[in-house]
Amino acid sequence: MDLKVCLLNDSFPPIIDGVANAVVNYAVIIKANGGTSLVVTPDNPDADDSGFDFPVYRYPGIDARKIIGYMAGYPFSPATAKKIKNSNIDILHSHCPIASNIFARSMKGIIDVPLIMTYHTKFDIEIEGAIRGKLLQDGAVNALVESISACDEVWVVSEGAGKNLRSMGYEGDYIVMPNGADMPLGRLPEKETMELTASLKAPENVPVYLFVGRLMWYKGIKTILDALAGVRSQGMDFRMVFVGGGQDADEIKAYTKKLALDDKVLFCGPVRDRKVLQAWYCRADMFLFPSDFDTNGLVVREAAACSLPAALLKGSCAAEGVTNGRNGFLTEDSAASLAVLLATKGRDRHLLRKAGECAAAELYLSWPDAVSKAIERYHIVCDRYKSGLYPKKTGPLDAYLSFQGTLMDLFAPRSDEDD
Repeated sequence: MDLKVCLLNDSFPPIIDGVANAVVNYAVIIKANGGTSLVVTPDNPDADDSGFDFPVYRYPGIDARKIIGYMAGYPFSPATAKKIKNSNIDILHSHCPIASNIFARSMKGIIDVPLIMTYHTKFDIEIEGAIRGKLLQDGAVNALVESISACDEVWVVSEGAGKNLRSMGYEGDYIVMPNGADMPLGRLPEKETMELTASLKAPENVPVYLFVGRLMWYKGIKTILDALAGVRSQGMDFRMVFVGGGQDADEIKAYTKKLALDDKVLFCGPVRDRKVLQAWYCRADMFLFPSDFDTNGLVVREAAACSLPAALLKGSCAAEGVTNGRNGFLTEDSAASLAVLLATKGRDRHLLRKAGECAAAELYLSWPDAVSKAIERYHIVCDRYKSGLYPKKTGPLDAYLSFQGTLMDLFAPRSDEDD
């Protein structure tokens, strides 16, 4: 049976992050495997969905990018609900427990299909940074756990993500379903790499370090900068490249200047061209990612695709599968520990090249392989749902959202011209 899958997420291009990238790859690969995919996401004034080979249905969104970096969706749109209903989908797959999951739960009041939720992000940390006051933070966490628990099946992208979900109070079952990487396996020719990264001026024998991701302090960026200041004080030369944008970008650049590192550090901003991003991975000698926030470390797999070893925090989710000194490097959660690694291993290109080759062989997971496993599970979920093996959700909020779905169906435009 060729499944029709509705993917929902609060972020989607032109907003770039790991989860938006995951949703794009799910949609593309489901379609490539003979299925049907459609994406539901908040509206964005900068969006141009004409380049996608699958439908993208957008519901009203509030521009909150200056506050939280994302569009805040209003997940009650009769016109969008009608489009989903008319698509005759087999399964709802939400990738965010906020607006996306509210919309998905409301749709279950219109269509009788299973709902899967993938937990990608440590939302307790996001909530702590966005909301002041312990009482409000606890309330927001409880609301998220309720939203996730209301789904028929819960997937997590790593064992660490599952443990984080448990720490928030989630008591249900979950299945580990890792994300893949859409970076092709293999390195670019050196000439092409140098041409695409010509903005970096670095002497030939100076090590180049790389970070790719949102420029947020909780990504371990202060640890990176403090470690670099430490090795520079020892007389070690290097170049550091940051690829990405984020709410803390201005503060991070100011701190870089305060440490007198601005002559060694290049901020590229977001890189949307995947070939250029691949070139940065190929140009670097080591990928620095001392983040305890990320649940999967998609960028670590992208680096591995280009035989680039990563420096990661011992015990972090991103470090799952990494053996210190073999296919990557593990440090304690301190700038001093990272500085020691850079000073002792960061200039040994033979060692780094060997570790990068092991990373490519042992850590890389392609998106086609990852989504193929998800498609196999989709069929199991649909069969279990039809057999009544998932308990029906009967809480007060379930009833309310089901009623909201009924209202959206009732007030949906009568013709496509009214959408």
